[in-house]
Amino acid sequence: MARFTLPRDVYHGKGCLSELKNLKGKKAVLVVGGGSMKRQGFLDKAVNYLKEGGMEVKLIEGVEPDPSVETVMKGAKVMQEFEPDWIVAMGGGSPIDAAKAMWVFYEYPDETFENIITPFSFPELRQKAKFAAIPSTSGTATEVTAFSVITDYNTGIKYPLADFNITPDVAIVDPELVEGLPQKQVAYTGMDALTHAIEAYVSTLNCPFTDPLALQAIEMVLDYLPASYNLNMEAREQMHYAQCLAGMAFSNALLGIVHSMAHKTGAAFSTGHIPHGCANAIYLPYVIKYNAKDKVAASRYAEIARRMGLPGTSEKALINSLCAKIDEFNAKMNIPKTLKEFGINEDEFKEKLDKIAELAVGDACTGSNPRAIDPATMAKLFTCTYYGTEVDF
Repeated sequence: MARFTLPRDVYHGKGCLSELKNLKGKKAVLVVGGGSMKRQGFLDKAVNYLKEGGMEVKLIEGVEPDPSVETVMKGAKVMQEFEPDWIVAMGGGSPIDAAKAMWVFYEYPDETFENIITPFSFPELRQKAKFAAIPSTSGTATEVTAFSVITDYNTGIKYPLADFNITPDVAIVDPELVEGLPQKQVAYTGMDALTHAIEAYVSTLNCPFTDPLALQAIEMVLDYLPASYNLNMEAREQMHYAQCLAGMAFSNALLGIVHSMAHKTGAAFSTGHIPHGCANAIYLPYVIKYNAKDKVAASRYAEIARRMGLPGTSEKALINSLCAKIDEFNAKMNIPKTLKEFGINEDEFKEKLDKIAELAVGDACTGSNPRAIDPATMAKLFTCTYYGTEVDF
């Protein structure tokens, strides 16, 4: 038996933020990030809509990119004191992910972070509050997924938390919130969405419910991402929907080793953070070539290329076309082709390689990758992504 879970309500279209006034409850806590929502006036709008609906509102502001365990625990404490019946999270993946984790510790103050690292081990939520998510970037799709990524800065490890309990009740996908996104963020989040859809399509847990969502998302990203990057607002609206479809696919089909690699290298190097979508964009073509040595995965990658109208008559040619398309998108949006080009120091890379490879193999996303991998092979794959060498194993 398999399970397919989505939010009960997904509101989409310009101005749908106003749906907040129709949430039924007495108190709402609103979790936000660094301040772009405030600067653009969306925070005030959201607060006013909630108040219009008769709710008392408390803000939890300043959730950092790649939210920490500490931020989660602090937010949960605020919730325990305020006792909201709605948790509303607005912003990029970080505030929404953080709010999902806060929700667990709000409802179960004695729960430990160590306990919930095990996928699908959460206690039963919605004892105290429901959850609404409003994305302001077009990539993570955390507004429709059963996932949250929290970073333990003591170890430098990102933990993907997974449980259908944290799939939001309501997703508000309002394209007005992404009109002011900086180009670099459009590029990174767009490639994150493409990675979600491609990994979901070839995942070992793909199914007839997730396949159409994944393919539609891939098609929309290929159609609209370059124009969205070049400030076309209609394309931005379509990208906002595409990333949401990709999220519905991967929340249920899960992901693969592109994400395992990105999770374990994002915060690993002293030369600076590798943004998640950028890491995915770098790793994706190399992983496709690695996975394509598996017959089932190869036929699925070829099917993606065929459906997207990419050139090639043989399976190999189609897969090469797909990789070439990803390379072309990366080049158009100034995303580096290798970790070396990104600026990772070679000596540090070599020194940390074995440990990172081992951690990536142990990541929660590795289990649904279509081709098995061990730490030694993972180290070889990382080496290809550092120097830009061909994956021939």
